[in-house]
Amino acid sequence: MLVEVGATRLRLFRAVNISNWAAPAAGRIVGNEREAEQSCLALLQACDSFSKLSQVQARLLKFGLNNNPLVLTKFAGTSADLKAIDYASSFLFSPESDTRLYDAFLFNTVIRGYARGSIDSKARAIHIYSLMFEYGVFPNKYTYPFVLKACAAIQDLNLGKSVHGSVLKFGFDDDIHVQNTLVHMYCCDTHGIDSARKVFDEMPKWDCVTWSAMIGGYARLKMSADAVQLFREMQSHRVRPDEITMVAVLSACTDLGSLELGIWVESCIEEEMIQKNTELYNALIDMFAKCGDVDKAIVLFRSMDEKRSIISWTSVIVGLAMHGRGTEAVALFEEMVGSGVAPDGVVFIALLSACTHSGLVEQGRGYFQSMRARYEIEPKIEHYGCIVDMLCRAGLVKEAFEFVQEMPIEPNPIIGRTLINACRAHGELKLGEEISAQLIRNDPLYESNYVLLSDIYAKMSDWEKKISVREAMEMKGMKKIPGRSQIELENEIHKVVPHYL
Repeated sequence: MLVEVGATRLRLFRAVNISNWAAPAAGRIVGNEREAEQSCLALLQACDSFSKLSQVQARLLKFGLNNNPLVLTKFAGTSADLKAIDYASSFLFSPESDTRLYDAFLFNTVIRGYARGSIDSKARAIHIYSLMFEYGVFPNKYTYPFVLKACAAIQDLNLGKSVHGSVLKFGFDDDIHVQNTLVHMYCCDTHGIDSARKVFDEMPKWDCVTWSAMIGGYARLKMSADAVQLFREMQSHRVRPDEITMVAVLSACTDLGSLELGIWVESCIEEEMIQKNTELYNALIDMFAKCGDVDKAIVLFRSMDEKRSIISWTSVIVGLAMHGRGTEAVALFEEMVGSGVAPDGVVFIALLSACTHSGLVEQGRGYFQSMRARYEIEPKIEHYGCIVDMLCRAGLVKEAFEFVQEMPIEPNPIIGRTLINACRAHGELKLGEEISAQLIRNDPLYESNYVLLSDIYAKMSDWEKKISVREAMEMKGMKKIPGRSQIELENEIHKVVPHYL
């Protein structure tokens, strides 16, 4: 809902005198509306603070420009730049405003201002779009990219479909910018990916943005093999990719765990002479770190210099943690803090994971305590899970169990399963049985809970109880889900699943 203070502000501003900042131009205005309009536009162009914005608002009210679409559009755009779009909306759409001269350009400016903001702000962009029709103003082709991006951001596929219908109704479905944002909008939801591909396939021509939107959609939805395949098609059409395309393709390679594909993509970046910005560097580092070549990731990281972000540091720490190089990960974290980069919750997950995989229990405990004490970061369930995993891997099962009992937040099932596996590995079978039974009571429809309890009974050689658990699973129609794997042959990813006769 828009801020409902418009009428009050109008009464206040009608009583405001022109400030010293706006005064120099006042003497030149002698009732000529054109001169007043140009004066206000010039003042808005120079406006760089909220206080100046309010002074210009008082000025345009004084000279009767509160119904001038050109001035109001500039006022809305300046308000958006100053992150005061709510303020502009309360003025533009107040009960005292005469909206008969409002046009699509003005509405587009307000919609764009909201679409650049937070999730709540993007929802308001949709509200302004619907307000256009109430005021008898029809959208144009510049309206829909902002509206569709807002639909994508709030992940409302049904609303996006409704806007798509409006696109078709008004005949803007042949505009490439509208088509590109339609692809992007549908790609933001698993249920919309087929519609995205349909829009993509039906487009008469594609540019780099089109390909990037579709490839990025596949990558975000973990349809990574499709993303790589579409990138190959993009190359066959001789469309030059940009850094956004390559970030998406590298994300797909990372998800597939394919180092060879990642190296090939890096060679494409070099061949196309694509400028490596921070995001592309980070994608390359993340790919090499997670696909097995952490040393190459470190080389890239060291070459970044001033382009490093906290994501860059985190990616390398994650890679070192995954490869059991916890001491190096800890040293890099200390280097990061020493360089003035403030850690966040994500980097602490990577750091605690490094301590977990390298058996650095005391250091892990210390870093966990420092989150609140030194960095004022409130630990989340993921951080607690790292500590439980670290203690369990070190054989400190009872300490891990006590830690879980003292947690200020409710443990999730993943923590429970971590404890059960540790109980089975370290002989704490009665405790494992107790936790397994509790998991089944909390989530009686999750088959893995039964499998864990069955494995505990097998470890205890209590075959009768093991059989009873299996029978309970069969009665509930549950099956142990078979594992799946994938292999890479000649830069192609092939999924391998078991086949039962």
